[in-house]
Amino acid sequence: MAQYRGNTAPFIEAEVYSKFILENLNAYMLPDGMWRDVSDFGHGTTLNIKTVGDVTIQDVTEDTEVNFSPIDTGSITLSITDYKGDGWYVTDELRQDGSQVDQLMGMRAQAATRALAENHETRFLASCNAAQTVANVNLVNGRPHRWVGSAASNTRVITLADFIAAKLSFDKANVPPEGRIAIVDPIVEATLNSLTVVTNTSVNPHFEGIITDGFARTHKFVRNIYGWDIWTSNFLPRLTATEAINASSYGLTSETAAVNDVVNVFMSVADDNSKPMMHAWRQQPKTEGWREHGKRRDQFQVTSRYGFGAQRTDSLLSIITSSTKY
Repeated sequence: MAQYRGNTAPFIEAEVYSKFILENLNAYMLPDGMWRDVSDFGHGTTLNIKTVGDVTIQDVTEDTEVNFSPIDTGSITLSITDYKGDGWYVTDELRQDGSQVDQLMGMRAQAATRALAENHETRFLASCNAAQTVANVNLVNGRPHRWVGSAASNTRVITLADFIAAKLSFDKANVPPEGRIAIVDPIVEATLNSLTVVTNTSVNPHFEGIITDGFARTHKFVRNIYGWDIWTSNFLPRLTATEAINASSYGLTSETAAVNDVVNVFMSVADDNSKPMMHAWRQQPKTEGWREHGKRRDQFQVTSRYGFGAQRTDSLLSIITSSTKY
């Protein structure tokens, strides 16, 4: 007698699992080198760094002593503040009865390391924001270093005028022209992609290709705007309270940023003396595994310790924009 589905039901699997395991779509991470590495700070919890200010010159007249004045000095600190980790285990019974368990454990380890990297980038960008005074223009040499996107009133959308103003602020602060970067939310890229003055190749041939390719590739902009090499990140800080900043005296807006607005970070990475942030690893992400015999399982953990600190705010600038409008 022939076999068919009606008389061979035990051989029909009601559910079949694919050998392919669907992974999360992970965000691209910013590269290292956006902060000064002080990881030679190998013990203790707080590092103190001396700073030296400017000298004020004076008029001198004949047969008169010069006034003796000190140079301004101070110190900044960096502390190991973050201790992050993750742990998991796999039982012998799961290994005996399960399928693709080793593949699952490998992906679990990668996911843990990835989560630590995302937390690390989030903490870096949050530390940049924390280095400034909220609801304040943060003046440096007479120019603001924090304001709300200067498009039409109450939209909180960035414009090319903001990039020009940011360049002027860095120029006034004597920040080197090389190594200027802006880390912005992807919605800012969407704003720039939609600006006719940028995408019209008949008047701006340097930007040919944007209409088909967009500005960003692997979260790094493929073009440069007014000296800014621009990166995108999904881990920029969001406001947890409204923030009113009046920058109208400097040709910018007087706006109140809303809860959940994004703080886009502009900075210099020209050299270690110009970078606004410093960073120290006490322990880079480290994965360990061991056997728990009593419970018949293999255990794993990954941990890291690090800290961020601001070393100078004159090479740091923030523009706050809406997280939804472009």
